[in-house]
Amino acid sequence: MSFRHIRIGMNMTKQIELKIEGMHCDGCVRRVTALLKRVDGVDVESVVVGEAKVLARDGVERAELGKAGEGGGCKVAS
Repeated sequence: MSFRHIRIGMNMTKQIELKIEGMHCDGCVRRVTALLKRVDGVDVESVVVGEAKVLARDGVERAELGKAGEGGGCKVAS
C-alpha cells in the first residue's frame, strides 16, 4: 500500500493504492468498487484486477478499506 497527501479545498486527502488479493474477474472488480464507495470519506479513482486507487479523507483507516475488500471476498495485502 502506498499513499500521498493531496489538499482538496480545506480537506487534506490522501491517495491510497491498495494491492488486493483474490480478485479474478470483472465481477470481483464491480463488487469491490461498490464496497469501497460505501466507505465514508472515500472516493474511488480506479479498481482493476489486483489493485485499487482511492482518495481518502484524513481519518479514514486502512482497516476500513480492508473490511470493504473482505466483504467482496478479497483481501487487501499488507
